[in-house]
Amino acid sequence: MESVARGGTRWKRFAVVMVPSVAATAAIGVALSQGALAASFSVSGQSFKVTANELDGRNMLQYGGVDVGVDMEGKKAAHPVAINAFKKAYITNLCQSVVTHVPVIGDVTLKLTAGGKGTPVEADNIYIDVAQLESSEATFSNVDIGVAAGSAGDKVPPMKGGGEQANPNGFAQRADRAVIKDVKQTAWATSAGTFKLSGFGMALSKGKNECY
Repeated sequence: MESVARGGTRWKRFAVVMVPSVAATAAIGVALSQGALAASFSVSGQSFKVTANELDGRNMLQYGGVDVGVDMEGKKAAHPVAINAFKKAYITNLCQSVVTHVPVIGDVTLKLTAGGKGTPVEADNIYIDVAQLESSEATFSNVDIGVAAGSAGDKVPPMKGGGEQANPNGFAQRADRAVIKDVKQTAWATSAGTFKLSGFGMALSKGKNECY
């Protein structure tokens, strides 16, 4: 079975892509503030932006969770995310950027680029914690919607297991392949077993010069 979505689609409005419910997110946030849940993965107070011409992911698991950490003032913070996990991913023309405010200098943009010279970026066992994503088209092959996140089978990556706050019995979807074109996303975290960046480049510039 193949599922195709076209247009400037935001993950929060895309029925096949899930994020945690408002009630679940609120409950987790309260538990964290009261110390009832331990967070072994603490995200920074800054999200980052990513663009790519294409993300071709194999053996995908997608489920909702909450990334916890601190804001820029050091206070506890929680961010609802759609966690996209792939056993293998190929990313064409990758750009990643984050803007940091530096006293006296002002805003400074750090931008990383790779996979733009005919050889895509390759990643194994990659997890992307997405707050928002837009694409011109997304195609899912052999997709199963409504599986339990913690028992989706051996073909897909397991849940991170402490890397985020998520219910293993919660809603998830899995697919043999996901091809997402003209990617624009905001994320809180990315982790991978291996991340091979062909044609890697890094640049710092004054001002806001993000990938999009």
